[in-house]
Amino acid sequence: MRELHTAITSLLIGIIFTLFSGVLFIAEAQSDDESSLHVGGALRYNLLLQSYESDIDANSSQFTWDTWRINVLYDNPGGIGLNFEYRFYPTFGTHFIKQGWLDYSISENTEVQLGVTQVPFGNIQYNSNNWWFSLPYYVGLEDDHDMGIKFTHTTNNMQWDFAYFFSADPEGPVGGDGNFGVGGSGRYSYDVIPGDDASLTERNQFNVRGAYQFDSGEFGASVQYGQLYNSVRDEMDSQYAFAIHADYNVGNINIKPQFLYYGMDVADDSGTDLSTVYMGAYGIPYEVSTEAWIATLGLSYSYDVDWGPVTNINFYNDFSYMQNTIGEGTTTLASGDQLTLDDNFQHTIQNITGFMVTAGPVFTYFDIAQGVNQPWLTDNFGVGVGPGHEDLGLGDSEYNIRFNINIGYYF
Repeated sequence: MRELHTAITSLLIGIIFTLFSGVLFIAEAQSDDESSLHVGGALRYNLLLQSYESDIDANSSQFTWDTWRINVLYDNPGGIGLNFEYRFYPTFGTHFIKQGWLDYSISENTEVQLGVTQVPFGNIQYNSNNWWFSLPYYVGLEDDHDMGIKFTHTTNNMQWDFAYFFSADPEGPVGGDGNFGVGGSGRYSYDVIPGDDASLTERNQFNVRGAYQFDSGEFGASVQYGQLYNSVRDEMDSQYAFAIHADYNVGNINIKPQFLYYGMDVADDSGTDLSTVYMGAYGIPYEVSTEAWIATLGLSYSYDVDWGPVTNINFYNDFSYMQNTIGEGTTTLASGDQLTLDDNFQHTIQNITGFMVTAGPVFTYFDIAQGVNQPWLTDNFGVGVGPGHEDLGLGDSEYNIRFNINIGYYF
């Protein structure tokens, strides 16, 4: 199996570089026009110290290789362009396409993208300033990328996005503990995946996003509706989300408020209504509540400096609060387990305080990540955006902290 995985990886890398060679040939052949090609990428490392439920020991600190990636951007005014990014995560034993679309400007104000492109929902490109994103990312509602087609139309004071996504973004291979059932959690953005008695995948998603543009930013709203296909029942369930959002600047200060609500009308393979589904990314799945609202607020202050290679420091604080709205009584999880609740699932809190240092091609995030029932900030990975620690009988929901430095060289 390992030899097969190595062979597939080698073949995939060979295909990638063959694609690059082909694009380079096209760019050279069209050198007389204004087209341009950029081939780049990034190397990123993580230095961390975590203080979770257990006592701090030698395993609480690590220096890891976060990711390396390859980017291709082919800008072709008047023709068809290309935007492609492929990522490798050695720590998680997976690699996958992050984005990959063809673009064409239908007119001066209208562009179409076809392929793996960003879902137009909420504050874009990011609803956050830090390396961790905000809580909507962990339920598939920030910087999500899916396979479909998107139209963007701008006027003097509005930007409209209309999109249809046939399916989630393509799966990459997973290894080790990330190998999970039938589903594919080897991907960049969180999507619903099959697992246990819930054989679900995302299909036929529609998005509409409108944002009023003004000199210092924008204010807008987003709507999302899609289907969840159960391959055992051969039936379609549904999912939906709504958001209001803003992104505006006051001098060097940036403010990003957002409020969203999402829900899923979904059942397991036998037709029993579910209160959680499996979602996966980076090769690791966990259970997510089928109904919740999330409020976020991002604040940042950008300060230019002249300290040798350092040109800017961006200070920020990104706060997220998630309240599950699963009702009282007996509820069925995607794992098949049942819980009897006196109240809704516990809430989740995430707060990231830090700053980013820009030094030429090097961008370094210094983050203090704090969380209660946050699925990545706990010894019980994945617990929090569905049932919390106390709901599952794992003890009190503690206030966990991780100090994280992410160093990235982008070229």
